[in-house]
Amino acid sequence: MTRDPLPDKLKRIDDPAVAPLNSLVRGWRAAHETTSIPWFDPDDGGVHARLLILMESPATRTVASAGSGFCSMDNADGTNRLLASLVAKAGISRAQCIKWNTVPWALTDEDGRPRAARRADINAGAEHVREVLTLTTELDIVLTLGNAALAGFMLAVTAETPAQLYRVLAAPHPSQRNAGSRSTSLRRIENALSAISMEFRSARSRRSY
Repeated sequence: MTRDPLPDKLKRIDDPAVAPLNSLVRGWRAAHETTSIPWFDPDDGGVHARLLILMESPATRTVASAGSGFCSMDNADGTNRLLASLVAKAGISRAQCIKWNTVPWALTDEDGRPRAARRADINAGAEHVREVLTLTTELDIVLTLGNAALAGFMLAVTAETPAQLYRVLAAPHPSQRNAGSRSTSLRRIENALSAISMEFRSARSRRSY
């Protein structure tokens, strides 16, 4: 039987690597009067991550009462299972990366159904992305998955003078919504992750001299 990782994660939301980030989450939840902003995953690299994997917004099932409550590649849905497998296949460890969303809260329409991010959502989320960037000082590579993630990140780093330059790779969102061009989308994600993995290996090699 596979062990449920959720109870263990909940005990570790204030582990040193993610405590500053989850402190942000507490503040955002209070400011927006919502619990639809998930926690950062303590099994990722937290503030020590070199790679930010940025997506659109949390799935509504993630922040539902029966959901994990974490922005995590361990979430039991097809998109996250696929992403986790692609990251592992590329040889990138969880300690090297952090997963987050350009809009940190779940998005629903008037009937409570999930909806895509609108420009106003992306604009509102940009400030939150900037706050994440101020804490992840070892970050130097960003992989945006989907157009909303790319737009949100670029807005976050160009709205004011950034303290750091980032290498940015863009690929499609790994969801079933891209089924019409599924093989092309997956290949682009795989190529991006492969390039990032090669850079990490090269950096380790340079440090060994």
